[in-house]
Formats: sequence, structure tokens, C-alpha cells
Amino acid sequence: MKRTLIIAIGVVALLVLGFTISGVAQETQSNKESRQAQHEARQQQRAQRLAEYREHLDSTILSHNYRFVPETMQQLPGGMMRNLQNPCYEIIVWSEAVDVCIPFLKGYTPPYYPVVFNYVLSSVQGYTVEQTDYGWHVTFQSTMFTATTFTFSFEIYSHYGGATLTISSPFYNSMQYTGNIFGI
Repeated sequence: MKRTLIIAIGVVALLVLGFTISGVAQETQSNKESRQAQHEARQQQRAQRLAEYREHLDSTILSHNYRFVPETMQQLPGGMMRNLQNPCYEIIVWSEAVDVCIPFLKGYTPPYYPVVFNYVLSSVQGYTVEQTDYGWHVTFQSTMFTATTFTFSFEIYSHYGGATLTISSPFYNSMQYTGNIFGI
């Protein structure tokens, strides 16, 4: 009798354990399906936000009304990277003019001397906008009221959201800036 009772209790315990494991497995499967659905929804939302950002940046560049705010500058080739903390440094491109306020290191050999290009350029030469695989390439030239022609070359990354500006001239080492583009 004792033996039958022990067997009966064991069978009941196994059935309860089996139902519990089965319920947990079903609950886990439903949780997995729920998490997978949430994950797919988040992926779609992020993909939509990324596409909207690319479209916004594309329309900003094509409007010829945007602002470049540099965060770093570096003299090429291989100069020291400098962080730019001054909120006044920017290049604003309007359809009718370009407003430049950006630091630059003049000189072809040391000692270099820092200057700030602070000009409103009412006309620039060779303004071109070209769409690339990664975003946009914008180029223009200006003498900035000197005898030297400076070439401004923007690489704007639609997917990443940043931009690189290279200012070059035949008499000075090129300067490269990284920063962000904002619509105005």
C-alpha cells in the first residue's frame, strides 16, 4: 500500500511537473514571438527614421541653404587634430552667398600662424553639387578677397549625418574639418 501510494504521488508529481514545464515552454514561446514582433517593429521604425533623415539632409543640401558647424580641425597631411569649442565657427551656405567664419593655419612650413577666415562671400566660383554613394560632394572656390584661390570641398554623409570639409590652396597646406550639417 505504501509502495502504491509513493508511486501515485510520484506519478502526480511528474504530471504536475510536466504541465508546468509545458506551460513555461508555451509561455516562453509566446514571449519569444512577442519579443520578435517588438524587435521587427523597432527595426521598421528605425529604418523609417533613417530614411526620413536622409531625405531631410538631401533636401537641405539641394536647397543650398545650410550651415556647417565644425567640431575638429587638422592640418594636412598628418597635423595635430584640434577640437573646436567656439560656437562662432561656422560656414553658412545660402543660395546667394557664403558666410565663412572658420579658423585656418597659414604657412607652408613651420611656424604656422593661426588666422580666422571671417568673410561674407557674395559670389563663389564653380559651385557644384554631386550626389555620391555615401551622400553628397559639394565644391566651390573663392579668393576670399586675397590673391590666393581657396577651394572648399564638402563630403556630406547622408547615412551617418556628418560632414568633412577640406579647404585647400596652392600656397598653404590643406585644412580638414569634421562637423555637422544643419538646415537653415
